[in-house]
Amino acid sequence: MNIKKGDKVIIMAGKDRGKTGTILKSFPKESRVIVEGHNKLKKHQKANRNAKGAIIDIAHPMHVSNVMLVGSNGKGTRTGKKLVGDKYVRVAKKGDREI
Repeated sequence: MNIKKGDKVIIMAGKDRGKTGTILKSFPKESRVIVEGHNKLKKHQKANRNAKGAIIDIAHPMHVSNVMLVGSNGKGTRTGKKLVGDKYVRVAKKGDREI
């Protein structure tokens, strides 16, 4: 998975297509990510002794194939790896810059 927590991404598919956000959390085993402020679903919260019942919005994970890293030009870009010294770094395919 080429996308990590804190990366700025653009959503390529789904109801939020074209919007950008940052990755809040990633789940590499499931190949899913949570994008800040997008893919929200409504959940009915049951009332208890301390709080009233309510309908709340929760950000749900989306598949990593539906997001793409934002490059220096503000558009989506694919990523690759490049050997710099003795470490590999992520490189944007458009512009060939380090991420």
